[in-house]
Amino acid sequence: MTNDDFNDAVIEADYAEDEDVRRAALGFITDAWAEAIANGVDADAVAHAAMFTALADLVATYGEDAVAKLAEDLPDKIQRGDYTVDRVFH
Repeated sequence: MTNDDFNDAVIEADYAEDEDVRRAALGFITDAWAEAIANGVDADAVAHAAMFTALADLVATYGEDAVAKLAEDLPDKIQRGDYTVDRVFH
């Protein structure tokens, strides 16, 4: 194994680990969302609370400017279908 092969393997392992962590986080959020709705909380209220919490945490971590820059890309991502769960691929 060359040094480049080793570095590539480390990068791939880190990426896979990040993917696993994000997948686990999504599972926790999905479960909490479902529990809130099962307890009678309106889905819109849950969505707004989740967005507020996510944005507030990102601002605390990265600052207003970085999060505003991130938010600039949201309309394109939404229209492209990045957040559409039930979309059909052609």
